[in-house]
Amino acid sequence: MINVLIRVKNVSDVLYPDQNSGIKTPTIFGAVVADALETTGRRLRRLRQMRKTGSITSACEALASIWEAGKKPGSIVLRSALLRADGERLRLTKLVLPRGIALRFYLLAAFEAQCRLDADDPWQNVLPLKGPGSWSALVAIDGAYDTASGTYDTALEDMPADLRGSTQAEDRWRKMKLEDQRLQQVKGALRTLEDLGQENALVSIDRGARGQRLYEKFSLMQESGRGENQTPDFYTVPAPHWAAAKTITLPEDFFLKGWIQVLNPSEVATWLILRMMSQWAPTKHRTSGVFLTTRPRMQLFGLRDDAWEDGCQRLLEFGLIRHAEPPETEDAGEGVDTDPVMEELFSQPARVRQPYEPHFWQMTDGGLSKDAAQKLDQALILRQQALDTAAIKRTQQAPGRPAGGRPADE
Repeated sequence: MINVLIRVKNVSDVLYPDQNSGIKTPTIFGAVVADALETTGRRLRRLRQMRKTGSITSACEALASIWEAGKKPGSIVLRSALLRADGERLRLTKLVLPRGIALRFYLLAAFEAQCRLDADDPWQNVLPLKGPGSWSALVAIDGAYDTASGTYDTALEDMPADLRGSTQAEDRWRKMKLEDQRLQQVKGALRTLEDLGQENALVSIDRGARGQRLYEKFSLMQESGRGENQTPDFYTVPAPHWAAAKTITLPEDFFLKGWIQVLNPSEVATWLILRMMSQWAPTKHRTSGVFLTTRPRMQLFGLRDDAWEDGCQRLLEFGLIRHAEPPETEDAGEGVDTDPVMEELFSQPARVRQPYEPHFWQMTDGGLSKDAAQKLDQALILRQQALDTAAIKRTQQAPGRPAGGRPADE
């Protein structure tokens, strides 16, 4: 049952089931659709709450202010070591968490550094954790949702009684609570980044006299982690390298248009991996697309099938990647690097795609210029509608009922 659910995780398997889709019974199909609808509805609710409170807009404005006041980089350079596994050192997969903002925070820190510093300059923290112009201001969240009441209004529960009843006072209270929650998210991200292990840690946090973390005194590490030496590998701004095995570049619109705020960690990880592959073999990416099979993906990045497949499908729906059809005469092993591990990514012969073979993908950076929140809202609504339609059609065509017929008790 679990394997079937994983195999039909992509919306295409649900909306267009066939003999190869893995959907064998109406019961399984119904469970898949119900799960997809619940996940989509929850994500749409969180997105709309962030839009309602202006959380995404505020975070984008804060990032734009840093960019405008700084060096205005056209792209952010990221060392590929963040993505690539080194034996048991799987930094990326430890940051692909259903909740939390650890991966987002690290990328935001790299953005802030490269707006302020030149290549090879060492990083020092210049931002407070909370308040205007802080790390918390760079993060968009929806806030605390109460499942029982189905609202976000629990923020008012501990509001002094004498302040209630005033719309302005309640709005100020909600903003204060949301700011506190953003601060907690930032602290949680710092803990996660430090707790990756002695060698893998992406931040180091000073301790107080009683051993407590002094979050405002954190140090950023290089993408490869703290390292094995006694002196940590503190973050320095990387210079672009011609080989994607060394560095990759992220367009500034990924940060300024809100994509970093609305994509979930597995989608960001998938997008980063596809960028690395597209920049490693730019000709192949342009002419026939890039692909990734399970074994080299697990060995090189540690990203599991469900996270990868779901990430690719969502990025496709959001307009950040597209399908590419590989020409039959294209040499799938062609690249611009001699890294043997990277070459293995392209070791599969190019041919017409068969069921369960990897898709060939091309990045569509033009999609990054769109307002991320608006684009996601539209895409999630379409996904909801498609899932509803698929469920209705499947019910109408259930065994024992003629197409378009009604149940006996209707």
